[in-house]
Amino acid sequence: MRGWICVVPLALAPAATAAQEFQLTVPSIMRGPDLVGTSPSNLRFSADGRYVYFRWRSPGVDTLDQDYRVLVTGGEPERLPRLAVDTIAMTGVWSPDLRSRIVVLKGDLWIVDRAGAKRRLTQTQGGESSPSWSADGRTVYFTRDGNAWSLDLVDGRLAQVTDIRRGPSPRKPAEPTGQKDFLQDQQRELFDFIRRQVAQQALRADTDTTAAKPMYLGERETASQIEVSPDGRFALVRVSQRARGDSAEGRRVEMPVWVTESGYVETQQIRTKVGDDQGDQRTALIELMTGKVWWVDSLAKVTTAPQDAQPVGFASNSRHALVWIGTDDFKDDWLVVVDLPSLETRTVVHRHDDAWLGTGFLGLGAWTGWLGDGETIYYGSEETGYAHLYTVSAAGGPPKALTSGQWEVQDVTLSPDRKTFYLHTNQGDFGQVHFYALDVATGRKTRLTSAEGRQDVVLSPDGRTLAVLHSTSNHPPELYFQPNRAGAEMRQVTESTTAEWRSFAWIKPEIVMIPARDGAQVPARLYRPMGVPSNRAAVIFVHGAGYLQNVHQWWSSYYREYMFHHLLASKGYTVLDLDYRGSAGQGRDWRTAIYRHMGGKDLDDQVDGARWLVKTMGVDSTKIGIYGGSYGGFITLMAMFTQPGVFAAGAALRPVTDWAHYNHGYTGRILNPPQSDTLAYRRSSPIYFAQNLTGWLLICHGMVDDNVHFQDTARLVQRLIELGKENWEVAIYPVEPHGFRRNDSWTDEYRRILNLFEETLRPGPKTSRDPGA
Repeated sequence: MRGWICVVPLALAPAATAAQEFQLTVPSIMRGPDLVGTSPSNLRFSADGRYVYFRWRSPGVDTLDQDYRVLVTGGEPERLPRLAVDTIAMTGVWSPDLRSRIVVLKGDLWIVDRAGAKRRLTQTQGGESSPSWSADGRTVYFTRDGNAWSLDLVDGRLAQVTDIRRGPSPRKPAEPTGQKDFLQDQQRELFDFIRRQVAQQALRADTDTTAAKPMYLGERETASQIEVSPDGRFALVRVSQRARGDSAEGRRVEMPVWVTESGYVETQQIRTKVGDDQGDQRTALIELMTGKVWWVDSLAKVTTAPQDAQPVGFASNSRHALVWIGTDDFKDDWLVVVDLPSLETRTVVHRHDDAWLGTGFLGLGAWTGWLGDGETIYYGSEETGYAHLYTVSAAGGPPKALTSGQWEVQDVTLSPDRKTFYLHTNQGDFGQVHFYALDVATGRKTRLTSAEGRQDVVLSPDGRTLAVLHSTSNHPPELYFQPNRAGAEMRQVTESTTAEWRSFAWIKPEIVMIPARDGAQVPARLYRPMGVPSNRAAVIFVHGAGYLQNVHQWWSSYYREYMFHHLLASKGYTVLDLDYRGSAGQGRDWRTAIYRHMGGKDLDDQVDGARWLVKTMGVDSTKIGIYGGSYGGFITLMAMFTQPGVFAAGAALRPVTDWAHYNHGYTGRILNPPQSDTLAYRRSSPIYFAQNLTGWLLICHGMVDDNVHFQDTARLVQRLIELGKENWEVAIYPVEPHGFRRNDSWTDEYRRILNLFEETLRPGPKTSRDPGA
């Protein structure tokens, strides 16, 4: 086993010693993975199903993430040599007979059978990608250098099947006139040589059917996705037109990088801002034999509004192509079927939302495709108020719901034989996610996992084994194996946490429901004072990421904050963490409650949480703080600027201060473009309310944040200076992006947050931070 390193499994890990006993301090908990460990990720089965490969950092062995594999039948995880995983066939595209797969390894194509035996198909400098199969399994189609190619697996013939070029189409020479016309006719009349030459040119033009016919794109257009139909007759091409970088509407922000190896300030060009030109997406349908091109949005004619069109794919019988078309305002989209070769076009699905469609937020677009009969389409929709799975005939007609209820389907995978859907859902408990099998033919749905928390599952190639990333609210995800049957026992494979971290009694936060002023029940995590009497002070944490769920029974991505809340509770604080309006996991109405007014109902939920703390938990109404990052930083600013007297102190981390400066894909959905909805931006942007700051405010921001730009904080700071405000301070982090990378930066930031709350919220003598001091 030369070149492999064996890892000590959980059962053999040494117990914590006295020297390893954990100390609950800011520097300790802000060590991140060095304390908590790094969970397995990127799970993949080997082609023969014998091994599962994953990324991992074995505690006490690795200092960086490494590639590992483990036998499904048992044994210890083995560390792979560096880059070895790049040569191992795993994920790929199944052949029609399900006997082999085409995989891409280091940019080359390989064919791999179920036993794991592989054969190289290409070895080129140009990378191959996006492989697919012909209907008879004889030919493989793939993309190379911006065009589609075919490779015959029987005779080895390689052919370029599209010829997509950038630039204007060559102009046909103008017909000669006058003296030139006379001379040309005279030459043909007098010379047999000329007549034969003209005839041969015409013959070549008529009979050359093997060469791909050129398709010309504009200078700002690229073919970003190409798929060939299983019968080889047509291709779908996604054409992306980039925004004009030389125009004001398409200008990208240039971010300064302050600490560089060269010693000079350097810049990086990053994203545009909401309302800027985002470019266009169109879909072309090419008849490969003739080179004829049709634009599907023009065939469909579903709307005159600005739109994007993206290919979904061909039916397995090659009789239909499926294309998604959506409006630029995110309120409507269509699934359009094009019959082949007749080009008859029809809309089979139209989704509409007066606020914005969940397609981009929920990943519904990834749930769209064809069933094995080639005549049935599956897709996701929130038409009942919750994300569910549907089917519809390619001929049109009413859709059929495969799932229903006041819960959400969160992920959908169709088995290679297209007979079974595998679903991740929160059915029965919004705080848990389980794995289900849904039989396509009968509609019977079976829950396969049962452990409390969250299960993220990958199925083995033979369908017999589940590789499960399982976590609870007080333990990070670990790798487990489970037979693919309901109620089967899971077997743990990894233990990723350090002995020091395990030496502390981390709690499972209590989940409570907070009554809101409009009658809604808002889920929240509650941390009660631990080991000490209550100091009658409280802190509300506001999660970020916009559309995210943080009130649940699995491991939180905010695990540093989870540990920080233990520290606050150990000092007598009560901590509340809400899934406010706009959070995930609660359906469409919860998601869109912030439409055209961020800082409206989502902020009301924080205020109602503060009132609940006073009424139910005995908290002093003058001793409540609030903090959060990104969207949480934005809510903190809105709380401090628009809710005087509710929060004595707030820490806004990497906050959005003016939504007109954030990105288009997120902000344009919720607030519409700023040039068409100025009211939404004015009432949703904290910078317009800075004059109302009363409590103490801390602002922290990384200076190389390419998500919420440091400019947001710089503009707000200038506004506070001009307003003459004194009860605020700002901490800047010159080398940090949106998510901090250095433990010392995390430590500095959270030490400042703790000091803010300790100096303003705890009872005792007046301090310099107290407004009445």
